[in-house]
Amino acid sequence: MKIRPSRRLFAIAGAVVVIAAAGIAINARTGAVPNVTTTDVTRGDFVDYIQIRGDIRPAKSIQLAAPLDAGGELQIVKLVKNGAAVKKGEIVVEFDATQLKQRLMERQSELKTAEGEIEQSLAQTKITAEQRQTEILKAMYDVERAKLDLGKREIVSRLEYENAKLSLGDAEQRLKEIEAKSLSTAAGIEAELTGRRRRRDKAQADVDRTVRSIEALRLEAPADGTVNILTNPRSGGPFGGGGVEFREGDRAWAGAGILELPDLSSIHLEARLDESDRGRLKVGQAATVKIEAVPGKEFAAKVDLISVLARVDFSSGWPPVRNFDLGLVLQDHDPKIRPGMTATARIAADRLPNVTLVPAEAIFQKDGRPVVYRLNGSKFDEQSIEIVRRGREQAAISTGVEPGDKLAVRRPEPELIRRKG
Repeated sequence: MKIRPSRRLFAIAGAVVVIAAAGIAINARTGAVPNVTTTDVTRGDFVDYIQIRGDIRPAKSIQLAAPLDAGGELQIVKLVKNGAAVKKGEIVVEFDATQLKQRLMERQSELKTAEGEIEQSLAQTKITAEQRQTEILKAMYDVERAKLDLGKREIVSRLEYENAKLSLGDAEQRLKEIEAKSLSTAAGIEAELTGRRRRRDKAQADVDRTVRSIEALRLEAPADGTVNILTNPRSGGPFGGGGVEFREGDRAWAGAGILELPDLSSIHLEARLDESDRGRLKVGQAATVKIEAVPGKEFAAKVDLISVLARVDFSSGWPPVRNFDLGLVLQDHDPKIRPGMTATARIAADRLPNVTLVPAEAIFQKDGRPVVYRLNGSKFDEQSIEIVRRGREQAAISTGVEPGDKLAVRRPEPELIRRKG
């Protein structure tokens, strides 16, 4: 009774050993694929892309600023929302005009006073002219009467004749004096009237200028467009930075830019190009642009600017890097695009047709030479390769692998690498 269970256990253990041996034999024959991520070797055109990040900017924009002749600081009482679509002539910014309206009332009062003085001078001139004319007529009458008395020489005594001559001389002299005084008075009145007219003209100019200043506090959109509110530098604190957009209630100084109306008919991507990539690009090269705020869409673009001089960037540490300004113009348009959006551009810097391609992540360095790990059955063969051209994403290979080979994208463990020989 005790022997039978032992025989049964031995029989079961033997069967397990046989099954395991069979499994090992099957695995040995079929070559189980190791748990290592692989990628395929392909054939096609080698394209080396340069990828950069930048900001969307319009080719040109119209900036609206606080008026220069308003005097002092201005408070914003009305401001359209950022991103709002506006029509030409629509009020987009309005500043507080309380002080200017008070000044306008004062200058209108000065103008009214000046006009009243002119009316008073004109009335007085008319009265004075009439008085002088009366005096001249009377003096002329006296002259004519004296001449008549002088004509009675035959019938009057010599003494009376001499008195008549004296009277005529006095009358003629008085007429000359009255005429001269009339001319002098008229010149004085005209000079006074001219001065008052100048004061009136100055008061009118002050009124007109104040009216224009009040009108300048209402900024109209010069064209149809989408509003882009600018940053208020004073909102970032005493040490700068962190500035926010202008808002209603903020104070602006004369000439401060409040908003801009970008011309979205021509959109540019402005970025910085690394010094090492400067010689690999040229104006006119094609590119594709992805805008983060417009997902799922690529925009065709073209390089239209590469600066001649480098710009030193100290923000990335020491030693500072040297970057070049790079500009691309988008050839496609979308109403969702707004200035300031972040975008990524891919530019084909190099191209080789019909070559063997290996992803860059599958190439490793060993003893100073490039190698790949090619899947062969259940293990990987370490294979040296010859690189014709290498880019950030892939490399063109002349020898070592063939299209269809599967390569490890990370270095396999030593036990998964087949030893040569």
